[in-house]
Amino acid sequence: MTDDDARIAALPARLAAVTARITRACHEAGRDPDSVRLLLASKTMSPAVARAAVAAGATLLGENRVHELAAKGPELVRLGAELHLIGHLQGNKVRDAVRWATCIESVDSAELGERLDARCAAADRTLDVMIQVNVSGEESKSGVTPDRALALAARLGGLPHLRLRGFMTIGANVADATAIRIGYARLREVRDEVLHADAAGTADARELSMGMSGDLELAIAEGATIVRVGSAVFGTRTVPAV
Repeated sequence: MTDDDARIAALPARLAAVTARITRACHEAGRDPDSVRLLLASKTMSPAVARAAVAAGATLLGENRVHELAAKGPELVRLGAELHLIGHLQGNKVRDAVRWATCIESVDSAELGERLDARCAAADRTLDVMIQVNVSGEESKSGVTPDRALALAARLGGLPHLRLRGFMTIGANVADATAIRIGYARLREVRDEVLHADAAGTADARELSMGMSGDLELAIAEGATIVRVGSAVFGTRTVPAV
């Protein structure tokens, strides 16, 4: 049995287990399970594994790198999947990102937003975007600082071919659950500050994409509407990202 065969065989049970975790976490937080969407982070997974995930019931997949998004996008879109770019986007990759992504979750500057808007204008489409916020302050993570998120939201909200849908963050890389949860609470506060400010084009910025395989329960407790899960569904990644 190949590595792909093993992953595909395990997919239904792993997907069911993660769905059960989400449902349980929502009940514990007093939330409707339908208020949280599962995004499968399929980076480094082969097209065959990604296809199998959709066949198993996944409707939302996320890629970290544009070249993987472009390679898997045509077939996944044909199968009806929604595709998000969840990794850092370089300016020279905007064209392919706009072509295949339903949403770019990692917008962290006005300059990137303007590049995306210009490309969308040329492609005659509107693109959903989220602002990536670095709530932990870790230098290894991309994202705007929380105190600059309001101004960036106002800038992006004014771009005619972008639709600001919310905010994304990567939790602190620490073992302290309290510290991780504080970061997720901060993203919720950022979202609420933006909605309260009521700048043009920000009324739909309600999504909170936060939480991964190891801490999705903490994120749901703090209001996550999208959790990004990879290894808990696909298994340990054995192919390094390039």
